[in-house]
Amino acid sequence: MTTSDLRIVSLLPSATEIVAALGLVDAIVGRSHECDYPADIQNRPICTEARLDSEKPSAQIDADVVELARKALSIYNIKTDVLEQLQPTHIVTQDQCDVCAVNFADVEKAVAQFTKSQPKVISLQPNVLGDVWADIERVAAALGVESQAVLTGLESRIKACRQKTQGLPENSRPKVAGIEWTDPLMATGNWIPELIKLAGGQPVFGVEGKHSPYLQWETLVEADPEVIIVMPCGFDLNRTRQETQQMAQHPQWQNLQAVKNSKVYLTDGNSYFNRPGPRLVDSLEILAEILHPELFEFDYQGTGWERFSLSF
Repeated sequence: MTTSDLRIVSLLPSATEIVAALGLVDAIVGRSHECDYPADIQNRPICTEARLDSEKPSAQIDADVVELARKALSIYNIKTDVLEQLQPTHIVTQDQCDVCAVNFADVEKAVAQFTKSQPKVISLQPNVLGDVWADIERVAAALGVESQAVLTGLESRIKACRQKTQGLPENSRPKVAGIEWTDPLMATGNWIPELIKLAGGQPVFGVEGKHSPYLQWETLVEADPEVIIVMPCGFDLNRTRQETQQMAQHPQWQNLQAVKNSKVYLTDGNSYFNRPGPRLVDSLEILAEILHPELFEFDYQGTGWERFSLSF
């Protein structure tokens, strides 16, 4: 099969970005309802829909996720009729987080019903940065293209950050709390602690390669991080701003040194930190710019992140 014969359906935003980075954006014939980057894939047919209302308050979204899980129901539906009409040669999905995208079992079930085509299913399962780069290699191999140029470019940017931060003394590495959900509180996990370290910080919560843990307010106050970076999964900068305004109403908020020192930062968690694809390197640069402005200036401020200020 040549690349001109490829018909790719991506059911995961990060997978769409991986395929696009490999130079195959024109081969993408279908996407998930959340795939929005690069912009020129937004006219492709949508193959999934959510059972959740993302406009609800954070606490209600979390409760809905828990309830669907209790009922053993997927958070997403696959539009099997659309998927089969597209006659894909490959479907890229994931088996890492059932909250992030359609789960792998549902994709396998949908494909089994196809009568016209038998696409190859590529399932990604990234937990740390190394897994993301391995996924890029694996997707490239499955689609018959090279990945080395893409990986070399990403690694060179990581190296540039690492070279500036690796010699920092311990007292110049701020203690950082990454917040992945605001109500209930959740700390960041998976690749985020790794990114914080590379950016010259010390993650106070979360374990590399492990899912994001729930976090008690008392635990946050006791840890008293020097920097708080809010990066809710699925929320852009505007929605993150709204959610953090609500979080700041908590009676213990003003006791945090990060709040007192104006070192609370908001990010576009949807575009960057929660998509395990090429833009995790952008996420690293955002963190580096926040934590060490004396060393880095990448110009993400205002689009990828902003300093939090309480408005009334």
